[in-house]
Amino acid sequence: MTHQVHIIGGGLAGSEAAWQLAQRGIRVKLSEMRGGGGSTAAHHTDGLAELVCSNSFRSDDDAKNAVGLLHHEMRRADSLVMRAGEIARVPAGSAMAVDRDVFSAEVEKALTNHPNVEIVREQIGALPQEGLTIVATGPLTAAALAESIITVTREDRLAFFDAIAPIVHRDSIDMDKAWIQSRWDKTTSASNEGGDYINCPMTREQYLAFHQGLMDAEKGEFKDWEADTPYFDGCMPIEVMAERGVETLRYGPMKGVGLDDPRTACEEFPQGRWPYAVVQLRQDNKLGTLWNMVGFQTKMKHGAQVELFRTIPGLENAEFARLGGMHRNTFINSPELLDRQLRLKSAPHIRFAGQVTGCEGYVESSAVGLMAGMMAASELAGNAWPPPPPTTAMGALLSHITGDADAAHFQPMNVNFGLFPPLHEVKKKQRKEAYTSRAKADFGEWLTLCDTVPA
Repeated sequence: MTHQVHIIGGGLAGSEAAWQLAQRGIRVKLSEMRGGGGSTAAHHTDGLAELVCSNSFRSDDDAKNAVGLLHHEMRRADSLVMRAGEIARVPAGSAMAVDRDVFSAEVEKALTNHPNVEIVREQIGALPQEGLTIVATGPLTAAALAESIITVTREDRLAFFDAIAPIVHRDSIDMDKAWIQSRWDKTTSASNEGGDYINCPMTREQYLAFHQGLMDAEKGEFKDWEADTPYFDGCMPIEVMAERGVETLRYGPMKGVGLDDPRTACEEFPQGRWPYAVVQLRQDNKLGTLWNMVGFQTKMKHGAQVELFRTIPGLENAEFARLGGMHRNTFINSPELLDRQLRLKSAPHIRFAGQVTGCEGYVESSAVGLMAGMMAASELAGNAWPPPPPTTAMGALLSHITGDADAAHFQPMNVNFGLFPPLHEVKKKQRKEAYTSRAKADFGEWLTLCDTVPA
């Protein structure tokens, strides 16, 4: 099949871009290095759209949450990632979490069976000199291609560090010490009695000992060439958070607020007291056999992880399906290098999409891939693709990475209402709902125009 657009990278953004193009009748070649001689330190399979960190797409609340609003917009735009996510969905309270293997298989099946998509397992070592191209190599861009990007963009650094959390076998958790409950009893699961999270409580003494253990644990070392690579705050290793103060974790991923420990129930607290600190685990697969430790991204050595995490009440005999790890993420200075159509200013036949553009998160990465696919399709059709209004989640994200952010201090960003044009006239308590209502109306109007505007 002779392709019209070449997509490099079969992760979330590349897969979404391929789907959007193929659905519009555009022939696509999708190059993925895994299975074609390439590999990464974080991937475990050759499957398209593999989730290498958390299995959560975060909040699915489209009434007052920015990422939930982004879910809504992507569904309206026929997102493959959202389609596959619904099929692979597992309980996670008000969040959207998926069985990572089912999710990847659904994405790959949809693209493999599409007549307009050719999947080629090969490693691309340099940016193509011609032909419409979308680079969606994500946070784990191969070294040779990264060097090519550095050369073309004249950048001297494209990376930051990310970390992944451990996954525990459900049957190794001691439920005589842990209990199931969602914070404030918010749950979307009928199958999990009482909630969607397993909670392991800690007393003050246990928490302080755990905090000291984090401080003392043996950590992974940087290589010389990685020494000046910064962390991204959204996936900060737990031991790095611990270094910021003894109370940091207790007001972050280990907060006990809104969780009633039934083992402490008494006349004064009939539902149970809130624990001093808590470790939460969230279901990671549809079978409910694997649960990941929420917020426990770590760079500790594997032996140190097992030793310390087994001091957590309920995890004394924990068996780990995967231990935490750290990997190097890649992104470009998009506000300086890309135009409003995600094209490289110095080589406009090349678009960038996904996390490599400096958007952070599965959903954000997919959304940018979705827009890149729509942009390329419109260009081939001779239409001028109007960006979504900045009042929408997609538009706010696109505006941030293509010009609104300060290029001199650009860092990866999750979608959030701080990227939206403000609504100062609306009272603060109603503002989130006002943002989402405005966005939904504006997105609907835009969606009717985006593929039909003449050049």
